[in-house]
Amino acid sequence: MNGLAGIWRLTLLRLRRHPVQTLVLVMCIMVPIFLPVGARVLIADYQTGLTSRAAATPMILGAHGNRYDLTFAALYFRQSELDTIPYPEARRLQQQQGLAVPIHARFKARGYPIVGTTPEYFEKRSSRIQVGELPLQLGETLLGADVAAELELTVGDFLFSDQAELYDIAIPPALKMKIVGVLAASQTPEDDAVFVGMETCWILEGLAHGHLDAESKQIDPKLILGQDEGNTVLSQALIEYNEVTPENIDSFHYHGDPELLPLSAVLFWPHTEKAGTLAKARINQSKQFRMLEPTVVMNDLLAFVLKVRSLIDAISWMLASITALLTLLVFLLSSRLRSREVNTLERLGCSRHFVAGLYLSEILSVLTMAVACALLGVWLVQRFLAEEIYTWI
Repeated sequence: MNGLAGIWRLTLLRLRRHPVQTLVLVMCIMVPIFLPVGARVLIADYQTGLTSRAAATPMILGAHGNRYDLTFAALYFRQSELDTIPYPEARRLQQQQGLAVPIHARFKARGYPIVGTTPEYFEKRSSRIQVGELPLQLGETLLGADVAAELELTVGDFLFSDQAELYDIAIPPALKMKIVGVLAASQTPEDDAVFVGMETCWILEGLAHGHLDAESKQIDPKLILGQDEGNTVLSQALIEYNEVTPENIDSFHYHGDPELLPLSAVLFWPHTEKAGTLAKARINQSKQFRMLEPTVVMNDLLAFVLKVRSLIDAISWMLASITALLTLLVFLLSSRLRSREVNTLERLGCSRHFVAGLYLSEILSVLTMAVACALLGVWLVQRFLAEEIYTWI
């Protein structure tokens, strides 16, 4: 027992004596351990997030184009260049023995996506409101947990939508939205979204606006461009409201056909498998729009990701082989340089087994530190980077 304790004592003293050499060996051994393990952990989290999100949404209706763009726009509120679909398609799909939930994600507020949808969406996502209520009136908004925390906003505060074109007066102005609720944190894309009702999306699209009555005494005379026989022409600069209040909500009206509101996608939960199959066949055969199953799309995407993981594994094996050879070479050269040290130990009465144990303990110590550092690195990656998976998506 004393001999074993002496071996470990001498090993620790030597490693402390040569910290640079020890650190280089630990780092060289850590890398081929960290790469495959870290990649597998991240890919596993990535796969779990994608598959669970896709599995919770049986079908998606959208425009023709890149199916990955459509899937990520519907599930993760990512803006894309795909064409939109008209709002009546959601109603038609609702008649196919299922629940159709429209998704409108074409605008942003402080960089976060503004998602127009219906209350049924929150029921299907099992979203829980931490404080406040759902946005049921024009101009009301519900913040995700991360949005509220990052912007330091809560119920009663206001949030402006991002101006699409700053110098284009034909584009509707930024909308001042009242915050009526905050969602509880769920580690899902809902945490990084700003939710509004479908009617509010019409205002953002420029299909609806409100203004003062032309005969109102509240109008600044400078904004009146002309009057003749009961007709009043107002300045376009300030004719529209950029905020919905109890006083002006009745003045908001629609221009054009409200049924033509563009949607990013429609989520569909069929009541039965047969209803889903019939709806998918009807829509895909018409070739006007497309309906897809997000689980199929995500499985195809993950198949490509797994190929990348296989490549990382192959590179890691190459690194591990080269590192093992280099480590062996370092210890062999070190043993030659330490010949005088070995002779001194033998003269002091140490056996060859003691000397061999000394070398073995150094190797085990370096390996243990390398594995510990690799596992620590994997934990840090999983702890901090895995939470950013949805942001990467």
